[in-house]
Amino acid sequence: MELKKFKKVLVANRGEIAIRVFRALNELGITTVGIYSKEDRYALFRSKADESYQLNPDKGPIDAYLDINTIIRIAKEKNVDAIHPGYGFLSENPDFVDACEKNGITFIGPSSSLMRRMGDKISSKQMAIEADVPIIPGVDHAVHGLEEVTEIANQVGYPVMLKASNGGGGRGMRIVHSAEEMPKEYAEARDESKKAFGDDQIFVEKYLESPKHIEVQIIGDQYGHVVHLFDRDCSVQRRHQKVVEYAPAFSVPDEVRKQIFEASVRLAKHVGYSNAGTLEFLVDANNNAYFIEMNPRVQVEHTITEMVTGVDIVQTQILVAEGYTLDSEEIGIGSQEDVKCNGYSIQTRITTEDPMNNFLPDTGKITVYRSGAGNGIRLDGGNAYAGAEITPYYDSLLVKAISHDRTFGRAVDKSIRVLKEIRIRGVKTNIPFLINVLNHETFREGKCYTTFIEDTPELFLLPESQDRATKILEFLGNKMVNVQKAVLDKPDFEARTLPKYDTEKKIYGSRDKFLEMGAKDFTQSLLNEKRLLITDTTMRDAQQSLMATRMRTKDLVGASDATNAFMENAFSVEAWGGATYDTAYRFLKESPWKRLKLLRQHMPNTLIQMLLRASNAVGYSNYPDNVVKKFINEASQKGVDVFRIFDSLNWVENMKMPIETALKTGKIVEGTICYTGDITDPNETKYTLDYYVKKAKELESLGVHIFTIKDMAGLVKPYAAKKLVSALKEELNIPVNLHTHDSTGNGVSTLLMASEAGLDIADCAIGSMSSMTSNPCMNSLVEALKGTERDTGLDTDELTELSQYYARIRPIYKQFESGMDAPNTEIYKYEIPGGQYSNLLAQVKEMGAADDFEEIKGLYRDANHLLGNIVKVTPSSKVVGDFAIFMFKNGLTKENILEVGKDLSYPDSIVQYFKGALGQPEGGFPEELQKIVLKGQEPITVRPGTLLPDVDFDAIGAYLRENYYMESMEQPEVMEQKVLSYALYPKVYEDYCEHFQAYNDVSKLESHVYFYGLRPGEETTIQIEEGNDTLIKFIGKSEPDEKGYRILQFEVNGFLREVKILDKHFEVKADRKLKTDPKNPGHLGATLPGTICDIRIKEGDRVQKNMPLMVIEAMKMETTVISKVNGIVDKIYVKDGEEVNEDTLLASFIIDTDEQPEEVHPELPKMDLASLEEDEFKTVEVAEKENK
Repeated sequence: MELKKFKKVLVANRGEIAIRVFRALNELGITTVGIYSKEDRYALFRSKADESYQLNPDKGPIDAYLDINTIIRIAKEKNVDAIHPGYGFLSENPDFVDACEKNGITFIGPSSSLMRRMGDKISSKQMAIEADVPIIPGVDHAVHGLEEVTEIANQVGYPVMLKASNGGGGRGMRIVHSAEEMPKEYAEARDESKKAFGDDQIFVEKYLESPKHIEVQIIGDQYGHVVHLFDRDCSVQRRHQKVVEYAPAFSVPDEVRKQIFEASVRLAKHVGYSNAGTLEFLVDANNNAYFIEMNPRVQVEHTITEMVTGVDIVQTQILVAEGYTLDSEEIGIGSQEDVKCNGYSIQTRITTEDPMNNFLPDTGKITVYRSGAGNGIRLDGGNAYAGAEITPYYDSLLVKAISHDRTFGRAVDKSIRVLKEIRIRGVKTNIPFLINVLNHETFREGKCYTTFIEDTPELFLLPESQDRATKILEFLGNKMVNVQKAVLDKPDFEARTLPKYDTEKKIYGSRDKFLEMGAKDFTQSLLNEKRLLITDTTMRDAQQSLMATRMRTKDLVGASDATNAFMENAFSVEAWGGATYDTAYRFLKESPWKRLKLLRQHMPNTLIQMLLRASNAVGYSNYPDNVVKKFINEASQKGVDVFRIFDSLNWVENMKMPIETALKTGKIVEGTICYTGDITDPNETKYTLDYYVKKAKELESLGVHIFTIKDMAGLVKPYAAKKLVSALKEELNIPVNLHTHDSTGNGVSTLLMASEAGLDIADCAIGSMSSMTSNPCMNSLVEALKGTERDTGLDTDELTELSQYYARIRPIYKQFESGMDAPNTEIYKYEIPGGQYSNLLAQVKEMGAADDFEEIKGLYRDANHLLGNIVKVTPSSKVVGDFAIFMFKNGLTKENILEVGKDLSYPDSIVQYFKGALGQPEGGFPEELQKIVLKGQEPITVRPGTLLPDVDFDAIGAYLRENYYMESMEQPEVMEQKVLSYALYPKVYEDYCEHFQAYNDVSKLESHVYFYGLRPGEETTIQIEEGNDTLIKFIGKSEPDEKGYRILQFEVNGFLREVKILDKHFEVKADRKLKTDPKNPGHLGATLPGTICDIRIKEGDRVQKNMPLMVIEAMKMETTVISKVNGIVDKIYVKDGEEVNEDTLLASFIIDTDEQPEEVHPELPKMDLASLEEDEFKTVEVAEKENK
């Protein structure tokens, strides 16, 4: 036995296998030498070697590792004794073996002559025949050209398998089912083989349907001794690449396994095989075993054989190459009987492939890497670590997870456990798919076959990777880069401390009484109350009027437990409806239904009240009756106790259907009339005392339980309130409620005078959320009535506690406040509602007309009179505001409009008003102006809702499931809410869904973080799920790169994380690759990152569906891009050799007319009504372009 002890060994490979060999060499005390391409200069394996040297930088990423001359030069210069090839690259290239031998370097593997015989699939089959080992029917030589391969395939019979003669890992391998497929598949197999192995020889064999893929590991020394190390089941494959392997192959009958073992050893001895090798067999449904090929190298899955036999295969390779015999003390395998199989082992290959996108490999930066560990687990990694850049040049393998246990079932459980422990973020992985495979009954029984993945679609029912922490970081990053740029100027906010209350106190509130007595008896009992009852508007109208409805659910819920306790003697808390519904979705990216659910949970003893805009529901236009009815019923079931129903024009006809529907729910219904004008003005002829009493009696006759005066603008003066309430109390047999605003400073006085007149219920807001554009101050009113017959029964200290809570959080919302810091009695003059006043001012400033605000306020009054002196409340107030802005921009006055304005196109809101889409105003429309605005259109004279067909809720549900699927959709009641939200606000709800998909649930962020982000060094905590608090700390951000991207660094639970955010304010000078629009069928996008290598079309060419257009090469695999349409190539955006990202726009097409896709959105009833999509407070400049 002649030994050649190695002192230094070069590993001619990269990644995971390079590290595996380095470790084996280190344990043997041998110096390790690594090589790397320029693309791998940052790769982990480079630093694991004792010495590392760069390959030819002028070579491509694959060619560098196939460059025999450079590798040999490095080996000689560095006095290397031997080279280990790993697997892939040059591991099966006999020319490389010859080059090593020629230069006096030992090749750790078989000889070149043996490799030519056994590494070549064709030659190895000839050897198998000689050794009496059965093979699959086919040909025993490489084919030369398309004609020959087609002829042989016809002889053998389809389907056939094309295989690269020197291939492995599924590359250069194709299944061909018909002669029509052959040209494309043969060309791709040859190209792939040439690029991966430097050889384009292909051979053909009969393809067996659904066999098991079994391989046997053998080891032979240089003296003719050969043993097998048992078998492996490698049947779980896709694209002929192994995904999960296990040892031993226990589900194959023992007699068949024995035949395979004997055949493997016999063939290895027949050819005089030395070193490690693998013989691969297919076992058909009848348990016939066929030899298919031999791999004269170490395999990716050698790990599981090591686990069950205890033999270190890589070290054995090295020792055999040094000259040791198998029965030497160093190797320790005296005979076949010395090799024992102990337990079961499973290997899962964790890759950057996306199972939901045809397993296409993903690229990018790994932002998070946390590995699994523990008893019975081995990880062989090479590319996965936090910060690693995954490129499209190499194999997509990140890490191999290997489990070992005494039983197969327990080994499966260990594999699942370690996969669940592993956290990889920044690139997509196949982990969820692997877990599905391991959990599948067929796998657990060992019955998988080679097409198991293709035949088992349920494997692809994958849970969406939530990656919630990363999504939250991306949300914060976008907020800090593009929305709230001046992060350094973020104010200091007081910590959110919840109000204190007596948690032990038993509460018996208004809701408890209502549930006992029922709506009618309970509300009638209120007439006997001497105290003035209170409705707390803080959670709805107060925050809507003060801060444009921006208060988040988190902050409202923060007050809710104390509110439930402190409002025990109040009537209700107005907490839902109105503008809070769409702004929750639109601006706060949270669900109003979740808000209602949480408030209901936290305020079980309190009546929760909502504002319903009659046939507009919570929108700004009329909806079909089935939408309004469904909405009312859903709101009733989910927690609303009191429905306050009004119409923006006081048109009772519009209120009848909603009132009737709400009454049927058994809940309390407030019929509401909006106040305008001044009943104490002797010149008032339209909105007189008789007008309000008549309307109130009409509503009472409909069965409402309470009558409410809704004074949105704060126009009702103290003595007018006394006069009005006195008259109503005389005429009505139901309680009377007054809702007003404090814009003029007279709010509390007004409520006191109304109280004197016998008012039953008063609306007001907690002190720190009251006054100005908000409602009158509850604290002041309660103090004023304290000790009197009308004492509210509310505790002023408790109200102060609530007030202080809101005072602590209000500064967060300062950016949304109106800026009104003193009472304004001009409200009486212009009749602008408080909420609209502040927004109208902001809009005028945006127009650059701040100096003209006085003129515009005058025009607001004129516009109101031109429209017929209407009630001004959302959405009718918007019509008046739009009209005023329109008059200002077009030089219109109340004197000249009929002449100057007759040929102008008017904003849509004004057209819809005059058309009757909002309803019928008191006294009808001014006819002359109506004709000018409508320009021949016929006005509506009936309730608009009666003209609208029902919404198809099932169609909406199907659309949402297809486009915005969330797990919560499996809950029928949640799905109902999603369907309703889409029916009410299609675009707003879609935007919300897309935001949720991009950033997940942001509602749990602290409000100052949601609106402002974080300062450098600032930390916040978010509870991602119950019992899981995540600590996020902002470290800093980079300057924009040439493409405009900034890197933002955070710490998440102490681990460094980075997100890449496009700075939309940065002027990018470098060309950006265009991205495909997934909703545009005329766009063809890249489905994976890679390199364009074969463009087969040019602009102007006609294409047909499924026609090959170009090829993308990635991770040594070629993917043909095919046309999805019939049409003409309009433009090609890429060229050969260009690198592309996923979703890069490759080409665009002019689609044939008959190919145009049908509209996929569910049909919502359409009528020329006021837009559902516009912000409540903003004017739509619909007509400007036409008029110019």
